[in-house]
Amino acid sequence: MCPSPSKKPPATRPLVIAHRGASGYLPEHTWVAKAYAHALGADCLEQDVVLTRDDVPVVFHDLVLEEVTNVAALYPKRMRADGHWYVIDFDYAELRQLEVHERITPADGKPVYPERFQGKLGFKIQSLADELEFIQSLNRSTRRPAAVYTEVKSPAWHHAHGKDLSVVVLKVLAEFGYRDPEDAVWLQCFDAAENVRIRFELGCKLKLIQLIGANDWNESTTDYDAIRTRAGLKEVSRYAQGIGPWIPQIVTWPSVGATPVFSSLVHDAHAEGLAVHPYTFRVDDLPTHAPNSVAVHQALFEQAGIDGLFTDFTDVTLSYLKTLYP
Repeated sequence: MCPSPSKKPPATRPLVIAHRGASGYLPEHTWVAKAYAHALGADCLEQDVVLTRDDVPVVFHDLVLEEVTNVAALYPKRMRADGHWYVIDFDYAELRQLEVHERITPADGKPVYPERFQGKLGFKIQSLADELEFIQSLNRSTRRPAAVYTEVKSPAWHHAHGKDLSVVVLKVLAEFGYRDPEDAVWLQCFDAAENVRIRFELGCKLKLIQLIGANDWNESTTDYDAIRTRAGLKEVSRYAQGIGPWIPQIVTWPSVGATPVFSSLVHDAHAEGLAVHPYTFRVDDLPTHAPNSVAVHQALFEQAGIDGLFTDFTDVTLSYLKTLYP
């Protein structure tokens, strides 16, 4: 770890990436969450993508359904032996019967974020194609373009179930005009091997982000500790345009009232020509010991010098950036 860098925000305003839409205010990945994030001024709208049994790519964060839908009530007999209902076990038409709600802990039904939207109003899961059409229509009607920021979720898991998620996602993106590096799209994945495959085997020309988790999350077989080294970042620069690390991999607050402590990750990534888009800023779930939202934004934008931020609260992040880029 290293002391605080000198305050020098990027010359160009960093990207504000709406994490699953305006998910601080509305259920994640619903159309209303995407529309509200667009209206708030997000530069990019995120799509996590998984496949259904009939090979429809849907915008959904989890491989399982029970934390954000009423699947247990509608399809009680479709639970696997491990206690989960998997997206891949349902056809798209069946998934469209579900209602999407704010994330809960299935064991007790309590909301993960109690102060967030708790209404259950029939929000639905949508396909990637429908979401892209929706965003492009919003861009036209509002004359304010927002980019898409699409994640290939758990590709190795899909491969193990006989499905090639990356091929399907790239096909749909291309159908909507997202084919070239200058197009308004970022493609992201936690799996380094799959990112290499996407770039070289599948011939993807889009801007690619290597997401970085912690090894004990078991997101993939990727060694994220190795990726965060200078040698690892140099390898990432061979196939990607940027990295998406977890905020504590950039900055931490060791104790209450302590000065933030920074890693060299942003500096090292920039040295390899990589953009840095960390995740996820939440007003109601700040990094451990961080004093407030302003301190988090200041540390990331002014001190670390990141190039974009995934945020559940587009308006809060944009409001801070307006003080730096009037």
